[in-house]
Amino acid sequence: MDAPPTSETPTHRRRWLVMLPVIGFMAVAGLFLVRLYGGDPSKIPSALIGRPAPQTSLPALEGLIHNGSPVPGLDPAAFKGKVSVVNVWASWCVPCHDEAPLLTALAKDTRLQIVGINYKDSPDNARRFLGRYGNPFSMVGVDGNGRGSIEWGVYGVPETFVVGRDGTIVYKMVGPVTPANLDSILKVAIEKALK
Repeated sequence: MDAPPTSETPTHRRRWLVMLPVIGFMAVAGLFLVRLYGGDPSKIPSALIGRPAPQTSLPALEGLIHNGSPVPGLDPAAFKGKVSVVNVWASWCVPCHDEAPLLTALAKDTRLQIVGINYKDSPDNARRFLGRYGNPFSMVGVDGNGRGSIEWGVYGVPETFVVGRDGTIVYKMVGPVTPANLDSILKVAIEKALK
């Protein structure tokens, strides 16, 4: 004759049933965290690669002067015929402070133009930022409400785009320009666009 079931068997089963949702949640959360932190954010693909740069006009940063003349805002017509590096930045963005000297050095390359999109920043802080590091930008468009950056497909600041002479986006870098990726990635994309 079989032994009668113990009273612990149903309790044991109930514990497992109660634990299943917790285990399932932890598995999904683990997968989410691996996807979120497990990859290189600079490798996020952009739907804009190979497409014309957005026709977004943005106003100039008031009071920004270079060689005695006001620095113009973002004019999409300025992309035609020139290789451009478009950098989305803000004074409140910590990595933007780190990449600013690298962009200033890159601006010495007369074969290209560096264009800035100032993202959700106060004009005074943006001018102070450029006064501190130097202004690498031939144009600075003010994107006070973030709509222009949305049109560019920006995930967050800083982001940098390379636009070819025909006005087509050829490369997008998510995250800051660093000494490590400047020569090995960004300048490679620029050289390809210059050919």
